[in-house]
Amino acid sequence: MAARADAPSAEAARAFLAALAASPDAPVETHVMLVVAHPDDETIVLGAQMPRLPRLEIVTVTDGAPADLRDAAAQGFATREAYAQARRREQAAAVALAGIREEALGHLGFRDQTCAHRLADLCAALAALVAARAPEIVVTHALEGGHPDHDAVAFAVRAARLLAMRGGARAPEIVEAPLYRLDGETRVFQSFAPGSGAGETVLDLDERRRDLKRRMLAAHATQAAVTTPFCLRVERLRPAEPVDVDALPNDGALLYERRPWGLDGRTWCAAVSAARAALELPPRL
Repeated sequence: MAARADAPSAEAARAFLAALAASPDAPVETHVMLVVAHPDDETIVLGAQMPRLPRLEIVTVTDGAPADLRDAAAQGFATREAYAQARRREQAAAVALAGIREEALGHLGFRDQTCAHRLADLCAALAALVAARAPEIVVTHALEGGHPDHDAVAFAVRAARLLAMRGGARAPEIVEAPLYRLDGETRVFQSFAPGSGAGETVLDLDERRRDLKRRMLAAHATQAAVTTPFCLRVERLRPAEPVDVDALPNDGALLYERRPWGLDGRTWCAAVSAARAALELPPRL
């Protein structure tokens, strides 16, 4: 193997984050691919920065519609498909407020809450996309034990980087963002777990950018109850460091074990092991 997956460079990631932090108005010409699990994650992770990223493309892995229809029914939709279509429309409307055209949106179409059960397929799909699009930076979720789709996407982006390298493609550097995790018995939002990494960049949002992000979140009308706890004051990012993917995220404190999301720690470990075997991945990504 020409490069080691457990020792990726972070030079470009640090430069990208420094450019974002240097001025709240200056455009950043880096080719960025934002890979997120659900429609609305893109706004939470990077919404206020989008007007500054003329080379941004957004890849949403799931359709945002679980099979059990509880979320769909709560929003007045009779079918999963209708709910998924509504979420896609909301996402397009949200990012349009930041100047992102619909052509910059890509969708992989995985069903919500199934990504962890299809890790090998997801890794391969993202590897093909990374190889074809050749982004300099991929921004994605941190492995934090919050939502199973978030962790699956975080794992798959790391794996896709290695798979793209094996195929001879230029490997992007990875920047990660926190959404939510358990801290004791409390769910905390948009903070990295202590000791889980270094080099955090906190982007303070002025009132103009807070207003933009507020309007973007409001465009995700079906998700109002979900997005309310997220902070409008800052966006947090850091270069992704190699992690032992055989270990449970967040030291085993998994929010999804307490939710009806179809995943627990044992199932997660089995899914990672199967994907690693199928794709010949190392234990550190």
